[in-house]
Amino acid sequence: MAEIFGFETTADQVLEGVDLAGKRILVTGVSAGLGVETARVLAARGAQVVGAVRDLEKARRAAAVVSTEAANGGGLELMELDLASLASVRACADALLAKGKPFDVVIANAGVMACPQGTTADSFETQFGTNHLGHFVLVNRIASLLRPGSRLVNLSSAAHRFADVDLDDPNFERTPYSEFTAYGRSKTANILFAVEFDRRHKQKGVRATALHPGGIQTELSRHMTPEIRQRLMDSLSASMPGGLPAMKYKTVPQGSATSVWAGIVAPAELVGGRYCEDCHVAELADDPTTFSGVRSYALNPDRAKALWAKSEEMVGERF
Repeated sequence: MAEIFGFETTADQVLEGVDLAGKRILVTGVSAGLGVETARVLAARGAQVVGAVRDLEKARRAAAVVSTEAANGGGLELMELDLASLASVRACADALLAKGKPFDVVIANAGVMACPQGTTADSFETQFGTNHLGHFVLVNRIASLLRPGSRLVNLSSAAHRFADVDLDDPNFERTPYSEFTAYGRSKTANILFAVEFDRRHKQKGVRATALHPGGIQTELSRHMTPEIRQRLMDSLSASMPGGLPAMKYKTVPQGSATSVWAGIVAPAELVGGRYCEDCHVAELADDPTTFSGVRSYALNPDRAKALWAKSEEMVGERF
């Protein structure tokens, strides 16, 4: 199956002929872009999708297509979740636990990108706090709802190549702030979280993976001013002696493909504890001039354990 999918594959193509009736899937960020498309394709094949979103009204408008195309018993339920507030994260987790309904897949899709320097409600650097710590607390709090055979899918990014996590200064209290360094740290954290979650839960039949959905023009890039974009291009050009390759964007349906491939179609043993792109498991690639593959630091099991411990310390909760 992995042989026939690639860069241009859409989520509909990945799930062609797949029956998800009776499956329950949590997707964060179902108010725009990839989140809406992921929920749509899942519900259209019979899955009961729980969409966790910051803005319920926006999500109701954007996700109307999900209910319209739901089939074979599929549907969408929306819940409030602000990943930049641990009070909101814990309230969402408590509500899910109170319902007691298990999940077959959790897709940690929501996130922010290249934000101006700022902090979350809990005084964490915005991107690390939202993209990593919010999901870290949510997923760990509802881990008991993940039934055997289920999977956690963390949406990371090729931008993990910008930076490893900094466990000594995660909030840029001593380090000069850079939008893309911060984003890179948070995306590396998404991968390392999957690595350690997979190690801790695979004996119970629960696996975790991370992925790069591709370059997609969605609301995620709303903070990308021309100045920020130029700084990024200058930085990338400096590391590419032969010049930058032409950027090829994916459509939203193509960008959602690897999420459903890694969460549903790919063999669990293939993707567990790994990083995927273009509906394949990515190769290790530490050459700074490459634009594909995964940096070895992002899959380092010792770094993954250290990040877990630091994350527990930051959120004041042990899992």
